[in-house]
Amino acid sequence: MSHHLDTPLAAQGGQLYIDDLYVFNGDRATVFVMDVNSSVTKADIKRGFHAEARYEFKIHFNGAETEELAYRFAFGELDGDSRQTLQVYELTGSDARDDSAMGTPVVQGRTGEVCGGGNFRVWAGRITDPFYIDLGQLATVNAAFKNRAKVDRSAWRADQATNSFAGTTVESIVIEVSQDEPLLRDGTEIGVWCRTLLATDAGGWRQINRAGHPMMWPIFWPTDTDFSDPANARHPGQDLPEDGEEIASAVAGVVAANGTAADPQSYGWSVARQLYPDLLSYKVGTAANYGFAARNGRTMADNAPEVMFSLVLNTAMTSGLTSDVTRGARSDTFPYVVPA
Repeated sequence: MSHHLDTPLAAQGGQLYIDDLYVFNGDRATVFVMDVNSSVTKADIKRGFHAEARYEFKIHFNGAETEELAYRFAFGELDGDSRQTLQVYELTGSDARDDSAMGTPVVQGRTGEVCGGGNFRVWAGRITDPFYIDLGQLATVNAAFKNRAKVDRSAWRADQATNSFAGTTVESIVIEVSQDEPLLRDGTEIGVWCRTLLATDAGGWRQINRAGHPMMWPIFWPTDTDFSDPANARHPGQDLPEDGEEIASAVAGVVAANGTAADPQSYGWSVARQLYPDLLSYKVGTAANYGFAARNGRTMADNAPEVMFSLVLNTAMTSGLTSDVTRGARSDTFPYVVPA
């Protein structure tokens, strides 16, 4: 659930708020990328990753409701070189669902450096943000959802679209897991989400934020500026029973106003069932693409806003932008991101 937008809490603690999740095929490996702490808030109060937090990738297999694999990242305090130590742990089976489980250490190193061992390569640090969107277009979609009204395009033109995230940065976590890893063999069907957790005074962990599909938060909860919505703290398995009606109703109201669905209620529920549980589905070893015809993982070049706007409005919506606007923010080789 993307949190690029400027909010009071994000400005205070952007290290804990997830901007994007990417899953795609690497060098005979599966690549998982989590971006946090966008500079788009203009605050950029604290660089790096939160030293009292955990950053986790959670992986479900073959449509299972719960995860059987997790990769957990922990970071030290910033040193004099503005670097941080990092540790990566692998958790499998029931441990992947247990916040108190320690897991198996698989990688250690420092931010800004490629590190790894065995079936893993890891990189973490500040990068040029590869995400792209014109926030003027998002404003038109937000207004339509807020008012259950037609999309008013009079103040936004696709031929004049600009990338509102040009020149911004994020903190990025990249882990590449070889297909020799037993649980992530070629052809395995996985569902992926990521989350941030913060240590509590009582000695446990509190889930702060999570992400699966792109653009969920900006579309459905753009005014939740203190991130108090229950979606932040719950498990994806709770999404449809606890929140399906809200998503279905919101979509139904908009497609009814825009005349893009003969049966708005049925269409609203079809969207809710596509987006919930909020997991990014991917078939290991295949070309990733978050597109119109299919959603299979997500690359950093994919035009996620265009896909999501078209889905929730049930009509084609061009973003006015192509992946060329962020070509310089992507690399064909590990770590696939471009350090800032």
